[in-house]
Amino acid sequence: MESISTFDMLKIGVGPSSSHTLGPWRAAEKWINELKEANVFEDVSEVKVMIYGSLSLTGKGHATDYALMLGLSGQDPEYIPIEHISSIVSRIKAEQKIELDGKRTLPFNPETHIVFKREFLPFHANGMTFEATLYSGKKKKATYYSIGGGFVVKEERKRAKRNIEIFKAFPFPITTGVELLNFCKSENKCISEIVLENERSLRTDAEIDHELHRIWDTMLECMYTGCHTEGSLPGGLNVRRRAFDIHQKLKEERPYSTPEEWLATIRQTEVKFRQILQWVSCFALAVNEVNASLGRVVTAPTNGSAGVIPAVLMYYMVIENHEADFKDIKKFLLVAGEIGSIFKKGATISAAMGGCQAEIGVSSAMAAGALTELLGGTPEQVLMAAEIAMEHHLGLTCDPIGGLVQIPCIERNSMGAIKAINAAELALGSNPEDAKVPLDKVVATMWETAKDMSSKYKETSEGGLAVGVFLSDC
Repeated sequence: MESISTFDMLKIGVGPSSSHTLGPWRAAEKWINELKEANVFEDVSEVKVMIYGSLSLTGKGHATDYALMLGLSGQDPEYIPIEHISSIVSRIKAEQKIELDGKRTLPFNPETHIVFKREFLPFHANGMTFEATLYSGKKKKATYYSIGGGFVVKEERKRAKRNIEIFKAFPFPITTGVELLNFCKSENKCISEIVLENERSLRTDAEIDHELHRIWDTMLECMYTGCHTEGSLPGGLNVRRRAFDIHQKLKEERPYSTPEEWLATIRQTEVKFRQILQWVSCFALAVNEVNASLGRVVTAPTNGSAGVIPAVLMYYMVIENHEADFKDIKKFLLVAGEIGSIFKKGATISAAMGGCQAEIGVSSAMAAGALTELLGGTPEQVLMAAEIAMEHHLGLTCDPIGGLVQIPCIERNSMGAIKAINAAELALGSNPEDAKVPLDKVVATMWETAKDMSSKYKETSEGGLAVGVFLSDC
């Protein structure tokens, strides 16, 4: 089993989809590097991309074509100014030229150089083939697969051996919940401490803290932006942003000018049960409204489910513990990342493979477990919370209307966050020895459910709400 770091599960990128936007973007970068390694980059006269299966069926709604153009242009999804995206894409379309890796000008018409093919490649539902024509007339091709959460692989998995070696080098190699609990018992450590030791085999403490700070800052900025932006989302569904309206009703007239000051003012607001529900939903909606408008978010574990973890962590910081600081954020993110990696190793985090249970279900499980540790739960209760959260997302389909990550995706993040908090409370009030369903069993069940699920419910927009509600209805 390959090594999976917290920073693999929590990646900064651009919306609206980790598998359909961030993945193709990263695949384009990898392919350019492959051309350079083969010493043919300077010989390329034309480039073309064929996208298959789920990437093709919902690619327009997920901005897959935008991602490919930006990736081929050498833009970095972590750092590109969001406001530059539309101008770069518009220029490529207008001039019908692309700056390959920002260095070489080539003819490029998105209508003919990005080809949408409905057929599925056998290895994974999200396949794409890059083709370069050289001045000699020869062609160089490479096929990549976006397997969810921004992870990109080639079928032959050339790097798999190295990843396995890194995994074996982990002081605590983990593939299942049982293995994780065994390490916690033998080392007398909580889950976040076990995960931190593994991270230290890859990075220094300073690097770990720097990256975790960057992840949280992006999450907080995302919530802040979503709560302070009104209007409708792009894409044609005319979905009104709701986080702004909810925030206006909840916030009190206290001055603030930064996301950090905003967080402090929320701690001073009234928080009865209804207000708690509204705040958590507001945070989750805010993130995924930013995601739906090609904003910068953190895959957690995917873009479509990016709102659950920030919303639950924010809930802890502004409602449960007003003294919470970076130490709490660090624990939360480390635990969440490890739970997500267990689902990725034992099942999938790709909606194109497993439906929305693989996205919202996994993110809810990640958040539930992480919150449980912060609330003083034992490692057994942490995994129990993760199990409860996933158990009640089993079978959840992925059926986005119009192929857009908006309906029902945005609202589902608020539901996943509320379920995570409830799952944590149930686990904290229970004896794990009485639990009938261990985490590893629900991971296996989720994967079996994914395999049994009809393809029309796996991010193809060919079933469910995607065909039950027409664009004309919106």
